[in-house]
Amino acid sequence: MRTIALRFSNNFAPDIGTIRAHEELINEKGFVWYGKLGSKISAKVSTDIMKNESPRILLIHSGQFARYWAYIDKTQNEVPELDGIPEYYRNRAGDFKSWFRVVRFEEAPKDILSHCFVASSQAPLSNASRHSMSPYFIIDVEEGY
Repeated sequence: MRTIALRFSNNFAPDIGTIRAHEELINEKGFVWYGKLGSKISAKVSTDIMKNESPRILLIHSGQFARYWAYIDKTQNEVPELDGIPEYYRNRAGDFKSWFRVVRFEEAPKDILSHCFVASSQAPLSNASRHSMSPYFIIDVEEGY
């Protein structure tokens, strides 16, 4: 399966944290928009993700050990309706270049990074994420993960 891995932090999140703040909106609306700072995700990468039987992206908590699968049903590069974005970053929505409509989060296995490989080099994500400042990676995930 080809998808992307994104780093995230709780720098701007409320005390409950990024994931929990997003889950609150999922519980209320059935979905939430998750924004990606920096460069846009290309149309090809977006299409590749959505071709998966169960589209998802991997979220890596920077400087922590938490990893989450975010199951998505849509991607876009335009700012979505603000009521689908957690309140704490609605006023910064224009800073985000790609958006993923998440329908649920699931904690990923602790060893997930060793089962993901950077598409361009086939280097294990566990090594690449430690030695790169890149905010995201296009990855191939081993079957069964």
